[in-house]
Amino acid sequence: MTFPIPNISNDLTGNVAMVTGASSGLGWRFAQVIARCGARVVVTARRVDRQENLANEIRAEGGEVLALALDVTGAAQITEVVDKAASQWGPITMLVNNAGIPDAQYATRMSIDLIDRVLDTNIRAPFILSTEIARRLIASGKPGRIVNIASMAAFSYGGGGAALYSTSKAAVIRMTESLAVEWARFNINVNAIAPGAFSSEMMDGMLARLGDITQHFPRKRLGQPEQMDSTLLYFLAPASECVTGTFIKIDDGQHER
Repeated sequence: MTFPIPNISNDLTGNVAMVTGASSGLGWRFAQVIARCGARVVVTARRVDRQENLANEIRAEGGEVLALALDVTGAAQITEVVDKAASQWGPITMLVNNAGIPDAQYATRMSIDLIDRVLDTNIRAPFILSTEIARRLIASGKPGRIVNIASMAAFSYGGGGAALYSTSKAAVIRMTESLAVEWARFNINVNAIAPGAFSSEMMDGMLARLGDITQHFPRKRLGQPEQMDSTLLYFLAPASECVTGTFIKIDDGQHER
């Protein structure tokens, strides 16, 4: 096997990529980036009007996109959406598990309903989605890439009522490591990104609740979604085929090590 010098390319042509939680924030940006690199993109979210706006933006730039409504807490919906995308474009070869919700409540005050919604969205959904897509890739003999969006909360609980969120994101890291081992022989790579405080709708809610937390950061700023492009593409690009079962922290020096 020979490789070019340098062995690097962001060309994702020929792939079908699904991005969950694509109606705003990081998911919106991820879908745009992947489309610009040549992949067909399946954008999913509960807010259909917003994802249609995203789809129109991608089409205006010459990309191919399919917008499908999806509440990731519904297992039957997940299967339907994966099958619908596959019937149009073939098996999904790339998945970005971006959909997630915070708890914003102290553990002893959380309702069972909130506990279920956080766990269903942040752990159960990415696990089911990953397995549904991997099952089809294995059957077709195609390689694949899965990128799970975790959080620095998996490693550092900052307080303020996010114990379950922190727990769920730690589970995402372990899920990434475990599935990578199980699927390595099928050439399905599973990796994760652990962002710190980045600008998003979820972060807007946290700032409204806790105030300007950026003043406690060394650089006194939030990260911007655009600053995650290179890490996302690193995990998806052809040259990283040997990288699986790992995670990259992107937190602008916000957390102690």
